[in-house]
Amino acid sequence: MYKDFVDFVRQLYGTNEFIPLHEPCFKGNEKQYLLKTIDSTYVSSVGEYVDQFESAIEAYTGAKFAIATVNGTAALQVALKLAGVENGDEVITQSLTFIATCNAIRYCNADPVFIDVSKENLGLSPQGMAEFITEQCEVRDDGFCWNKRTNKIIRACLPVHVFGFPCKLDELNQICKRYNIVLIEDATESLGSVYKDKHTGTIGKLASLSFNGNKIITSGGGGMILTDNNEIAIRAKHITTTSKLTHQWAYEHDEIGFNYRLPNLNAALGVAQLEFLPTILKRKRDIARDYQQWGASNGLQFVYEPENTKANYWLNTIIAEDQKQRDALLEYTNSKDVMTRPVWTPIHKLEMYELCQTGDLKNTEWLSKRLLNVPSSYVS
Repeated sequence: MYKDFVDFVRQLYGTNEFIPLHEPCFKGNEKQYLLKTIDSTYVSSVGEYVDQFESAIEAYTGAKFAIATVNGTAALQVALKLAGVENGDEVITQSLTFIATCNAIRYCNADPVFIDVSKENLGLSPQGMAEFITEQCEVRDDGFCWNKRTNKIIRACLPVHVFGFPCKLDELNQICKRYNIVLIEDATESLGSVYKDKHTGTIGKLASLSFNGNKIITSGGGGMILTDNNEIAIRAKHITTTSKLTHQWAYEHDEIGFNYRLPNLNAALGVAQLEFLPTILKRKRDIARDYQQWGASNGLQFVYEPENTKANYWLNTIIAEDQKQRDALLEYTNSKDVMTRPVWTPIHKLEMYELCQTGDLKNTEWLSKRLLNVPSSYVS
């Protein structure tokens, strides 16, 4: 079956050469816009394409405001700060994620609390979150949700739309509102994914997007903060631009800020890529369908988009029977120059996060031994 799978992937991509996991595609106006940017000499964080990229993301996602940042991790960190996360706070999140999710929490001098994920969508489990809060937390006179074990405020909840599969946002949002917890979506992998007719990243108070080189579209590096709150948007743009006060010539700053604004060169690339996104999404859904049909006929289970959602299928994902089958698939495919990868090591197993509080992570443990990503690049 492993050889048959490799043959299928090679047929899907029409090559006998090395097949990467996910490579960028440049078939639009990328070179034209980059050259225009160079000719303008505005290649850093000031330039027309930064504004265009933000406006285009607003139009595409339906978010009222989009603020461009140098990468997705910076967007996450600033989103947490804007949500009020500060020294000594805690943020509910998941262990089954890329490490940037938790690093951003630590950049705010806060600690993650790891809750289990749902098997069907790989995202934060509303049931797991509700059980943890009921058993471990209480709302005190100040109106905040306190962790009784650590005596710290749970300030925010940061679910991740893993590989582009939307979380159960309605349920999570209801819990957050009930306990005065700010919902922030880690939508860094889910540009183009939809939850009940709304783009991911537009349900929480804040969200982050990523345009890294391996994402569904890329600006080389780059990220974006999404929000519908005007005051938050103004502050986001201010503190990501070193908190510099507007003045014709003077350099004055009113607080500690961050040099996190996206360069115009990167934004130019992002604008061109976004123009091509509908075509990419359509083709990636075709690829996902082909994988799923092949898997159904050959005994391989793939992750499907959950009900009432539309996933971008950034990375198609197999759920192997067990760790033995997963490892055998990884070894065989990579030995045949077909790139596959396991899911990340769960964050709670990494030394720098092993002392963080956790709920029951049985689904996280189960999935971490079985998930593997397969080639998912756009092909014309």
